[in-house]
Amino acid sequence: MAFLNAKVSSTISKKASNYIEIQLAATLIHWYSREKRILPWRESRNPYSVWLSEIILQQTRVAQGTPYFNNFIKKFPTIRDLANASEQEVLKLWEGLGYYSRARNLLAAARQVSDEYGGNFPSTYKELLKLKGIGPYTAAAIASICFDERVPVIDGNVFRLIARIFGITADISQAPSRKEFEVAAQKILPIEAPGDFNQAMMEFGALVCKPFNPDCQRCELSSFCYAFKENAQHLLPVKRKKIKAQERVLNYHVFTHKELVCMNKRAKGDIWQGLWDFFLDERSDSNYFAHEYKGEVKAVYGPISHKLTHQNLNVWFHQIEIANLTKFQELANKLELTIFSIHELVTLPKSKLIVNYLTRVKF
Repeated sequence: MAFLNAKVSSTISKKASNYIEIQLAATLIHWYSREKRILPWRESRNPYSVWLSEIILQQTRVAQGTPYFNNFIKKFPTIRDLANASEQEVLKLWEGLGYYSRARNLLAAARQVSDEYGGNFPSTYKELLKLKGIGPYTAAAIASICFDERVPVIDGNVFRLIARIFGITADISQAPSRKEFEVAAQKILPIEAPGDFNQAMMEFGALVCKPFNPDCQRCELSSFCYAFKENAQHLLPVKRKKIKAQERVLNYHVFTHKELVCMNKRAKGDIWQGLWDFFLDERSDSNYFAHEYKGEVKAVYGPISHKLTHQNLNVWFHQIEIANLTKFQELANKLELTIFSIHELVTLPKSKLIVNYLTRVKF
């Protein structure tokens, strides 16, 4: 027969497409079974462990996040233990990891699971989305890994892998693009072991299909990959340029009296909400406080560089010793600061910026 009719041609094309998708998935899962990293949260399908690891690893490298995961599991072995913790305990354990809203959401979600679900994680993607701080990515990870729900996980590694394999040029920084990637991922997501496949996608993106200098020569998916065939690895995924970070200079005033120090608790709505730092006033001069409260500027440290999402900070710390206790207490009251002993500082949750400063100084 010289020509196939349209219906037969379409059927053959679909079967060929399905075969490629099945082969791609099988190749990826086989690679994962050999090459996956041994990580503590992969030891079981406990949703508490998976959820905790996913929250910690948002915006955080595995090497940095693993000790935090281990510390949380040690201190709070179950979600009920975490739910019963105070915000200060959780923030202290999170200290230095950054993006502190994750820690506050972690505690809120733990209390939700404890109070509303009897201490048991909801087992579906839709129900998981109701928990504080859980978005589509984390919900899909828990639902697929722990409960075998066939829902694709889309994180930065998966965006990159899917874009290169299928040649998708949609801008991944734009929210509407997510649907296009979800549809592509869903096509190759197997019915069995969707959790293993999702983890394989993320792991392959992290270890092989890297943002820069991907290991294409040893890549087992190169025969399926549009970017490899077209030499377009450096062009995909498409992502809008980041907003240029704002440069700022900050001045902290560290008021001390012998073994006492004034601390400021960051207010609600602040990126460092619930954390402790020093008095921050970019307009006031340290000499003013020293003169007004009969003190002395003992030392100035800086600049300490600190990067936030859209800000590059250059921070100075002015250490001001107030000789008179009454004046010291008057200053603390006026500026609404709390007085602690220097030894108590270690118990307070602080941002990485403050921790870095405290490791450099002596009071």
